[in-house]
Amino acid sequence: MEITIQAVAPDQRKARPADAGLVFGKIFTDHMFLMDYKAPEGWSNARIVPYGPLPLDPAAMVLHYGQGIFEGLKAYRCADGRIHLFRPLENMKRFNRSAQRLCMPEVDVHFHLQAIETLVRLDADWVPRSKGASLYIRPTMIASEPHLGVRPATEYLHYVITGPVGAYYPEGFNSVKIYVTDEYVRAVRGGVGEAKTMANYAASLRAQEVAKKKGYTQVLWLDAVERRYVEEVGTMNIFFLIKGELVTPPLSGSILPGVTRDSVIHLAQHWGLTVHERPITIDEVLDAMATGTMKEIFGTGTAAVISPVGQVCYKDKTYKVGDGGVGEWSQRFYDEITGIQYGEKEDPFGWVHHVAL
Repeated sequence: MEITIQAVAPDQRKARPADAGLVFGKIFTDHMFLMDYKAPEGWSNARIVPYGPLPLDPAAMVLHYGQGIFEGLKAYRCADGRIHLFRPLENMKRFNRSAQRLCMPEVDVHFHLQAIETLVRLDADWVPRSKGASLYIRPTMIASEPHLGVRPATEYLHYVITGPVGAYYPEGFNSVKIYVTDEYVRAVRGGVGEAKTMANYAASLRAQEVAKKKGYTQVLWLDAVERRYVEEVGTMNIFFLIKGELVTPPLSGSILPGVTRDSVIHLAQHWGLTVHERPITIDEVLDAMATGTMKEIFGTGTAAVISPVGQVCYKDKTYKVGDGGVGEWSQRFYDEITGIQYGEKEDPFGWVHHVAL
């Protein structure tokens, strides 16, 4: 399918902000990609147009029944000016798995990547030049058919927006404090926890606000049935370094399969570190912290890459992780992944995708 381009006139382009003042998710570039789906014809009208509001019928099914999915990946500027994407096909594949779960049409992964490359190339000046800053890319699909009645929609809008971002957390790459909730849950097995759908994030908001009021950065989620097994932290996957081995909850249907999670597992095994994907209870976590066998805890995700945890609160009792700072392995994973992303380190796995300018 050909992608038509309606470019913003040079004198109408927005002013690009300085890298130093970038925050996460508040600034967007000049253009966006869109295409339409209608059953049974399929996808059509792939286009890049000036960034702006979407025309959406008030009866659009996404607004009533929540058929909406998205992805998150980044473009990185190397010191020599090249632009990299990090494992983008994994994001495209996960996008389709989310679409399958919500009865939405899939998008050809190679065409999806082509559309993103074309968009990034058009707005290449927006890719920040400072390490730690990047261009965030948000592919999204929503049910656009105007219809009231619970069933899968027959019309969809797929779009991609981008924007320059700085660090996800105001703390930057420093340890954060997390609050364990046993009142609220994020997802249940058999539900949509393993899909990157809007409903999962809506379900997390209340607990996040509770944690924030108590002075914590993120929520540690427990399983929805027994409230015993650790699942995710905030919007990230989570890892524990216990007795020299890395432990992370298994992908059992309620946990999002993170690209950064997979990258950490590959790196750990490449370095000879034992990795266990197994259930881990909150009691085991607390016991390991109390006895000193818990050396590190960190979250993984596209936005923050690695988020070290320095303190955990459960049932109003606070536990410290190590010395409360950034652990050795957290730092090593962060340095290695960001080094590969920005072209500073060798890429033994072929993870980097070069965007030809």
